[in-house]
Amino acid sequence: MADVRNTASTAQAIAASALRAQQGRMRIIAENLANANSTSKTKGGNPYRRQEPVFVPTPVAGGGTGVRMARTQPDSSAFKLQYDPGNPSADATGYVKLPNVDPLIEALDMRDAQRAYEANLNVIDTARSMEMRTLDLLKR
Repeated sequence: MADVRNTASTAQAIAASALRAQQGRMRIIAENLANANSTSKTKGGNPYRRQEPVFVPTPVAGGGTGVRMARTQPDSSAFKLQYDPGNPSADATGYVKLPNVDPLIEALDMRDAQRAYEANLNVIDTARSMEMRTLDLLKR
């Protein structure tokens, strides 16, 4: 019985770590979307740069390995340029740098994060259900 509980607890701990990681990922995606149309506050300056989460393995209770979001890192892809000489953020040639955020990519990433979050919720529910069924069998 202890093995079943440890296995279920470990599975739940791994899934819980993934839930926290996906929650952080969704927060970063929301931040990217919120800044998708921002420009620099200074003439010719750089706008918001898309952020990407960095995940690392982390030990969890019961001897398993989960995941956590260690940090974010800037996306190194180029900024978009738009000719708008009247914009206060335009450089000397009249171009405005726009963020390197593609709302379509962010929407797809958000959907992927939501599905991963839901899958980990299902893992927790299944592990809990298996543990309860095992306890019911042992009572008989």
